[in-house]
Amino acid sequence: MTLLREFKAFALRGNVVELAVGVIIGAAFGKIVDSLVKHVLMPFISAILPVPTDYTGWKLVLNGKEMPYGLFLGEVVNFILVAAAVFVFIVKFLGWLSRLRQEPPASPAAPPPTPTEALLREIRDLLKERRT
Repeated sequence: MTLLREFKAFALRGNVVELAVGVIIGAAFGKIVDSLVKHVLMPFISAILPVPTDYTGWKLVLNGKEMPYGLFLGEVVNFILVAAAVFVFIVKFLGWLSRLRQEPPASPAAPPPTPTEALLREIRDLLKERRT
């Protein structure tokens, strides 16, 4: 029974749940970027370039073997967009978020006590000594 309790405590900890949500959102974001690259960006690039086929048809043939470099270029663009989005989120957004979580700057040092305050502290300390 303790193994089950330990697993439950581990699985329901805040960090694990946040990680799971991040992975799910990341996978969905990856699909969106993949669709953007395959259905918008690369066809747009294919339309601009003076090539008779779309990017999926860009192939290099060596010794009778086809190498679809157009598909590879699409995956490279996909990776660059995902990497840029992750960079912006982690470095810029979370960096900004961590600065908000930091403790506020310490207040300036307290000014030295006035002669009256120093005398009152001395009297207080003497009275404490007499009680003990």
